[in-house]
Amino acid sequence: MSLRKSVLAVLFCSTLAAAGQATADVTGEVTVVSDYLFRGVTQTDEKPALQAGITWEHESGFYVGGWGSSISWLADSDPDISSQVELDVFLGYAGEFGGSGVGYDVGANYYWYPGSYPAGFNKADTVELYVGLSWNVLSAKYSYATTDLFGIDDSSGSGALDLGADWEFEGGWSAGVGYGRQWVSGYGGELDYDYWKVSAGKSFENGFGVGVEWHDTDIGGLKDTFLLSLSKSF
Repeated sequence: MSLRKSVLAVLFCSTLAAAGQATADVTGEVTVVSDYLFRGVTQTDEKPALQAGITWEHESGFYVGGWGSSISWLADSDPDISSQVELDVFLGYAGEFGGSGVGYDVGANYYWYPGSYPAGFNKADTVELYVGLSWNVLSAKYSYATTDLFGIDDSSGSGALDLGADWEFEGGWSAGVGYGRQWVSGYGGELDYDYWKVSAGKSFENGFGVGVEWHDTDIGGLKDTFLLSLSKSF
């Protein structure tokens, strides 16, 4: 087991042990999307993906969970790579500053891409630390990579800023807008880019939900993308 995996395993177990028998909630979701986009870039060559996640939330504010998705971008980049799935493990702490209505969220996310790789290949496995703030419909989140960023050589220290506004309406309707910027350390701004999206959705009392999103970036040669999603929460 690598050092990064060991640290996350220890943190995971420590969080559960500290919780004891206190009140906690477990939530999950299974989703089918017409395209899996991460920070504006397709991870499935514009093809559908199956995704699922589960989160354990303690009443104190601690949470831990996992999320996974089918992918193709690694195998598309090199036929000798067998990885076809992304598995994430995350843990953090969320709360509110007194009675201000301003929320905060701090944590870590480990992106794991299991599979076989050719000799000398810089694996895409990545650890990011994040801190987020929210108020009313507004949110901001900054992520900092403590490893190379998704296999890019010498890119440790890269960062991403996500800003968003999300509204919920009667009848289960929702809408949102988002803007983000990815900085890739070590390349003098050559790989930095902006991305943005607009979304709308509808949730039902039986736990099902449908959504539509429009994504775009300022990366040359990449076109904007519409995606559809169908989800079931539990």
